[in-house]
Amino acid sequence: MSYEVIVVGAGPVGLTLAIELHLAGIRPVVLERLAEPAPQRKSRGVGPLAFEALQRRGLGPALEACQPERQDEKKRDHGSAKNHFAWIHKIDPDLQEEPDRTGRLIWQPDLERILADHVGALGISVLREYTVVDLTQNAENVSITVDTPDGEQRLEAAYVVGCDGGHSTIRTLAGFDFPGTAPIMTARQAQVQIADPDKLPPSGRLEGGMLIHGPGVLGAFDFMEGPDVPRGPVTPEELQASVRRVAGVDVTITEVSDALRFTDNARQAGTYRLGRIFLAGDAAHVHSPNGGQGLNLGLSDAVNLGWKLAAQVRGVAPDGLLDTYTEERHPVGASVLDNTRAQSALMRPGPHTDALRDIVSELMDIREVNQYFSRLLGGLSIRYAFPYVKPDDHQLIGTYCPDLTFVTAKGAGQSRLSEFTTTARAVLLIPAGREAADGWRDRLEIVEVDCIDDDRLSAVLVRPDGVIAWACTPGETPDEDQLQTALTTWLGIPT
Repeated sequence: MSYEVIVVGAGPVGLTLAIELHLAGIRPVVLERLAEPAPQRKSRGVGPLAFEALQRRGLGPALEACQPERQDEKKRDHGSAKNHFAWIHKIDPDLQEEPDRTGRLIWQPDLERILADHVGALGISVLREYTVVDLTQNAENVSITVDTPDGEQRLEAAYVVGCDGGHSTIRTLAGFDFPGTAPIMTARQAQVQIADPDKLPPSGRLEGGMLIHGPGVLGAFDFMEGPDVPRGPVTPEELQASVRRVAGVDVTITEVSDALRFTDNARQAGTYRLGRIFLAGDAAHVHSPNGGQGLNLGLSDAVNLGWKLAAQVRGVAPDGLLDTYTEERHPVGASVLDNTRAQSALMRPGPHTDALRDIVSELMDIREVNQYFSRLLGGLSIRYAFPYVKPDDHQLIGTYCPDLTFVTAKGAGQSRLSEFTTTARAVLLIPAGREAADGWRDRLEIVEVDCIDDDRLSAVLVRPDGVIAWACTPGETPDEDQLQTALTTWLGIPT
């Protein structure tokens, strides 16, 4: 059987990529080795860039519905409604430069259900219990061998994308390198029943690591275990032993459910593309979940790649467009690996780390520093370097665009950017009467506006992944030559 694109992995990244490809006119198929979605709560939420990406496709209300209950749970489990860096809970949403640009709290199984429902509504095929066992590629296509409930099958596609997690089969079979650093910490978290909870010390940093606990919840960040980490399901005995190393107390855990084990192993593929094979999400990079950055990073990979790969399959991609996927996303992944390593260093036991944490904590009381950490963890500091942009050009070019509010021309009233992005096309907001982009109307939403509710913008070109490709400041004459260059760079030659 032959496909245009095979996506391997039906987690949030793979499902998001499939949606992006479908909206861009490509017929993907998703392969998943599991018979059912994993029930573990691997992630508590998505960051601002991931939320905005899903909001652009009309899924914002579904995520919003989960927010109130999850917010209460987070405050209960963490002891604070503020966000944290290395579990220093001082990042205050109310202090930020763009306080409306925040993530949303949603357990990963709920997010996968929302995405799977949308995938089903779009008619995208998801084949479960399909395990990739072999892979080859040539100049024309990729051929994969898959174990299925009906026996072994051979599938072909123009392109294959591995969204199959940190232990990616696609990454291994295709021969991607995966350098990085070994773990210094093993963490375990679970829903638990404890016979003697009064023995537990208060949550916080202790001699062997960090202990987090609340009603029915227990987490141990263990720096003392060594390399012999058990595999398989987390047992009560394993969690008891970790609590003993971290806190120096013996407790009796009678029941464990929804348990996870993870490390701060930090690795990244040297490139996200080898020929016709791509990686996205944890297949491309693994890191500690501290700071809650995994889904923000992985879903942003998916929306960056989706429209570019679709343009290539359709034969309308400008030269070099696919190469910009690694060029743009690899440095972002490297930055996340670095800041999670820094968080592990700040969590490590010992008096030297205690002193460093005190200094970092004091620095976070400075508003600008608080904003720095928020931008770092949320991805809002990302600015891609585009070849046609000069140092004195508009400072928003290359950044992610918020969900702008604007007044449309001809008395049509107030609108939001996300109302014009559900088709996954680029969007140009421009004052009425200009014809600079007419040659791209077949692949571009052109919205004539009277004014944009952002004093930095009078006109803006937004790529399908939400990145600003061109912009104009109020009171300035639009640089229409640069606009034409931006349109040609990302959307190809005009018709």
